[in-house]
Amino acid sequence: MELTLQPIGYIRSEKQVKFQAPHQPEAEGPERSVLDLLPGHSYEQALQDLAGFSRIWLVWWFHRNATWRPLVQPPRGPVRKRGVFATRSPHRPNPIGLTAVQLIAVEGRRLILGPCDLVDGTPVFDIKPYLPGCDAFPEAGSGWTAEVEGLHRVPPAFEVHFSPLAAMQAQWLREVRSIDFCPRMVDLLARDPSPHRTRRIKRRDDTRWMISCGAWRALFEVEGPLVRVLSLEPGYPRRFLEDPQRGAMPDKDAQLAFLEHWPEA
Repeated sequence: MELTLQPIGYIRSEKQVKFQAPHQPEAEGPERSVLDLLPGHSYEQALQDLAGFSRIWLVWWFHRNATWRPLVQPPRGPVRKRGVFATRSPHRPNPIGLTAVQLIAVEGRRLILGPCDLVDGTPVFDIKPYLPGCDAFPEAGSGWTAEVEGLHRVPPAFEVHFSPLAAMQAQWLREVRSIDFCPRMVDLLARDPSPHRTRRIKRRDDTRWMISCGAWRALFEVEGPLVRVLSLEPGYPRRFLEDPQRGAMPDKDAQLAFLEHWPEA
């Protein structure tokens, strides 16, 4: 059997790459996203009475995933593979996502949303109201994630410092290009800087490690409980960035400008 689904709209947010999307967004916060519903389908009527709900469910598509895996390595916790149906991994047979998100306002065919884990352009299939009496089970068992949540309640085991060069590069990205992946990077490294496929941490050479942060990378070294970020660099080589045949790349102009300042990056 084949099923045909048509998106009812698309998410608009500042998140261009998966690294920017937290695995579980904060329940409340200053972040705003927008769900633009498509015209010509009477969706304005379908949204009637929705404004009274403080949260809604979004049913959506992991549109950047082309394959699935029966076993996946979750980004949090020890390096261990789990059955995909016991995780919220995007690598699913049918990559359907489900997110409960804060509903701030309904404006015509546009929904103003709070923090969410969807990147810009995510297709949305359906909207359902969140009902606390039916959808919340605070005493429900959380399986293997209970142990991981316990570990995350413990203070981070590592302290992250930036070298003068890395601090200068991070400041330039933040102030000149409005790009700041460092808070999330620091959170990951402070918890566990060891090699991890899903966290995209791997060895660069005998003394240095590398973490991929969406369109960017950071080189670091580890000495005891100290993680020292040595430098930042673009995620794409210059020959790719300057090749017109390669099409759109996230932060392409910012990466080229970065290389003008730090050509050895």
